[in-house]
Amino acid sequence: MKNLKILPLLAFFVLCLSSCTNKPPQITNTLDYEKYLNIKDNKSIDFANREINFWQTKIDAAPNQKMYLGMLASNYGTLFQYTGNIKDLYKSEELLTQYNEAYKYSRVSTIRSLARNYISQHRFKEALNLANKALAIGEARKETQKLLFDVQMEVGNYPEALKNLNAIRDMNDYDYLIRLAKWNDHKGDLKTAITFMEKARDIAIEDDDKTLKIWSYSNLGDFYGHAGRIQESYDSYLKTLEIDPNYSYALKGIAWIVFSHERNTTEANRIITAIAKKHDTPDFYLLKSQIAQFSGDKSKEVANRNAYFSMLKKYNYGAMYNKYNVLIYADDKTTASKALEIAKVEIDHRPTPDSYDLLAWSYLNLGQKKKALEIAQKYVVGKSFEPKVQYHLAMIYKSNNIIEKVKPIKEELLGSAYELGPTLEKKVMQL
Repeated sequence: MKNLKILPLLAFFVLCLSSCTNKPPQITNTLDYEKYLNIKDNKSIDFANREINFWQTKIDAAPNQKMYLGMLASNYGTLFQYTGNIKDLYKSEELLTQYNEAYKYSRVSTIRSLARNYISQHRFKEALNLANKALAIGEARKETQKLLFDVQMEVGNYPEALKNLNAIRDMNDYDYLIRLAKWNDHKGDLKTAITFMEKARDIAIEDDDKTLKIWSYSNLGDFYGHAGRIQESYDSYLKTLEIDPNYSYALKGIAWIVFSHERNTTEANRIITAIAKKHDTPDFYLLKSQIAQFSGDKSKEVANRNAYFSMLKKYNYGAMYNKYNVLIYADDKTTASKALEIAKVEIDHRPTPDSYDLLAWSYLNLGQKKKALEIAQKYVVGKSFEPKVQYHLAMIYKSNNIIEKVKPIKEELLGSAYELGPTLEKKVMQL
C-alpha cells in the first residue's frame, strides 16, 4: 500500500521537473526590434502636422471654404493613430461635425468618416445612425455597407452584419476578405479567419499598398498568436515594423510575446516603457500592472493601476475603457457594484455576448451566482469564443456546482494560455 501512495508523488515530481527544464522556446531577439524602441522622428506625424498648418492657414484666409475642414480632420485622425492623444480624436470629430453640418449631412464620405470616429470613441449607436443616414443617400453604397458591417458587429446585430457582408461579396476585394476573416473569427473558426486574412495580405502586397500591408501584417500577428503560432506572430509584427517603424501596436504585440510566452517581465516592461513615450494610452499601465501582479510585486501592481485611473480622470475617454473598468472593479468586492453599473451601460451601448459576459461576471462577484448563470446561459453560451469569456463561464458554472461543464472549458483554456497571459493561466489551473 505504501508503494501506491508513493506513485502519485513520483508522478508529481516528474511533472515538476519537466516543467522546470522544458522552458518555452526563445522566439524574440532584442536585435530584431531594438532599433524601433527609441526612434526620434516620425515621418507620419511630421507630415500630418505640416498638413494641419497648411490647411489651417487656408481656412483662416477663407473661412467659408468648409471643404478644408475634412482635410484638417483627416490629419488630426492620423495624429491620434500615432500618439494616442485623445484630444486629437476629439478635434477630428469637431471638424467632421462642422463639415457635415455645413453640407447638411449630404456627403456620404464625410458622414462615414464621422461614423468611424464615433466607433473609435465606442459611440456605436451614433455611428450606426450615421451609417444608416449614408445608406439612405445611396451614393457609394458598397462602401457604406462595409461600414454597416463593422458597426453591426460592434452592437451585436449579427444577422444584419452578415447581410451587409454578403452584399459586398468579392473574393478578390481586400475589404471583403478582412471582414470575412473577422466574421469567421467571431464564429470561432480561427483557422478559416487566418486563411482569409492571408489572402487579404497577399492582395495588399500585390498592390504594394503600405497602409493595407501594415494593417494585414499586424492583424495576422494577432491571429497567429491566438492560434498558438507564436513564431509566425512575431515575424508578422516585425514585418509590420519594417514597413512602418513607428507602428507601436506591433511593438505591443512583441511585448506580449516576451511576457506571456517567454515570461521575461523585465524585457516586457522595457518595451512597454519605450512605447508609452511615443504612444501614451491608459492600457499600457494596465499591462504593466498585470506584469507586476505576475511578478508578485504588489506595490507596482497597485501603482500602475492607480496611474491608469489617474489618466482616465485627467482625460475624458468616454466609454472607451468601460470593459477594462468592469474587469478591475469586479475583482474587488468593495467595488463590484460599480462594475455592475458600468456593465449595464455597456449593454446599452453594445448588447453583444461579450458585454453580457461582463454583466454576468459582475453579478457573480456580487454573490448573485444564479443571476450570473441565467444571463450567461441566455446571452453568452455558444455565442462568444473569447478565452476570457470562457474563463468567466467556467467560474459561473463552478460557483453553481455544475462541475461537469467546467472540465471541458478548462481543457480548452489550457490550450489558450498564451492569449490569456500568465496571471489568468494560474487561475485557470485552479478551476
